[in-house]
Amino acid sequence: MRSRTVVLFIALSALMVVLFLTDLSVGAVNIPVGDIWNALTGGDCPPTTAKIILNIRLVKAIVALLGGAALSVSGLQMQTLFRNPLAGPYVLGISSGASLGVALLILGAPMLGLTGFVSSMGMAGAAWAGAAAVLIVIAAVGHRIKDIMVILILGMMFSSGVGAVVQILQYLSKEESLKAFVIWTMGSLGDVTASQLRVLAPSVIAGIILSVATIKPLNLLLFGEEYAVTMGLDIRRSRGLILLSTTLLAGTVTAFCGPIGFIGLAMPHVTRMMFADSDHRILVPGTILSGASILLVCDIISKLFVLPINAITALLGIPIVVWVVLRNK
Repeated sequence: MRSRTVVLFIALSALMVVLFLTDLSVGAVNIPVGDIWNALTGGDCPPTTAKIILNIRLVKAIVALLGGAALSVSGLQMQTLFRNPLAGPYVLGISSGASLGVALLILGAPMLGLTGFVSSMGMAGAAWAGAAAVLIVIAAVGHRIKDIMVILILGMMFSSGVGAVVQILQYLSKEESLKAFVIWTMGSLGDVTASQLRVLAPSVIAGIILSVATIKPLNLLLFGEEYAVTMGLDIRRSRGLILLSTTLLAGTVTAFCGPIGFIGLAMPHVTRMMFADSDHRILVPGTILSGASILLVCDIISKLFVLPINAITALLGIPIVVWVVLRNK
């Protein structure tokens, strides 16, 4: 069993590297792998090719790598915390909060004549502010409530309320602003600049480090909160760590890339099927590798067919979610 796990980890790591290089080669101009290697290592390479690789495609491929890993791990944490196979990284209202922040910026600010504010704030900043505001409210309420299912229900209610506000803003907004907001909701890996990547990467890495620290609590929570308490687990502290990790992971990716669906919901199930294990010491690194690989695949497909990333993730993720629903009846 252990040798099978090791083989799977090696295979997933190799697949991720191959997909990363493929993602760098695919685009409007196909670039040979040799030129990609030379561009990355500073070897002999045409200046135009080097610019395409280093300034555009490399940043986008790294974003896909980090985004897939972040969304998948946060989805795994939420499914274990809520003991719900259909829980995802956005279950607590992260996506809705981010959407509200961007809607207020793109749709609300022009109505009030605050166009200068729009350019200075930026969509990533607005999305982060919106997601943080919703999660602060959820965390404040959750600190007083012991029952995790009540927190789940409150998160869903907040999401619905925020969604209603966003719909009102859409109804009242002008056509240009509405189009910009709709494009943001489709998700994009290519809008992240090199300077923004310097913020995104450390935030995601910090969230992944926190997720590693939550492996033992997650394993205990598989048997229920009552059992975990009898084993000496501090439920509130562990819950806070898991929520903080999810916020850093899903909140950061949503802020910079928009709401990317189905990756966080589907990939934990794929990883469980592959490894046939429920131990988070295996699932967390396995989910990181599988999530990063699948978002690289989605990015490659979206470039080949010139489609929004959310359309690709939905087409790949929906069959998995349907399978989970049918299996759990």
